[in-house]
Amino acid sequence: MAGLGISVPGFLLRLLAAALLVFATYNPSGWSFLHWVRTSGGGPLPLKVLAGIALAAGWVFCVRATLRSLGHVGTALAAAFFGVLIWLFVDLRGTDVEGSTLAWIVLACLAATLAVGLSFSLVRRRVTGQIDDTDEE
Repeated sequence: MAGLGISVPGFLLRLLAAALLVFATYNPSGWSFLHWVRTSGGGPLPLKVLAGIALAAGWVFCVRATLRSLGHVGTALAAAFFGVLIWLFVDLRGTDVEGSTLAWIVLACLAATLAVGLSFSLVRRRVTGQIDDTDEE
């Protein structure tokens, strides 16, 4: 699995997976799991429940991996980093970013934070030789 190691394609694959999870759960376009569940009809209820369980499993996997990799402080720092990038972008452009545009940007930053968390264990192992302990809890 050479494409999944520490590499640009490996990171982009993790970013794509995180983005699919985030944007499938909710996005401002109206085409997301949350929009689908809120509409009456739209498919059988067991299918909606199955999709919800699959998304929940994806969130649990990504959030747990991110927290194990970065810790609470590191995850907060990663989120703050992307938050300040949004602030810098808005400040440099001199425009107000509101509504759905801001929602898209925040969701993309959430996906990026998850992707960093999913990738950081590999970086730490390469740089320091440390391996994450998976026997917690």
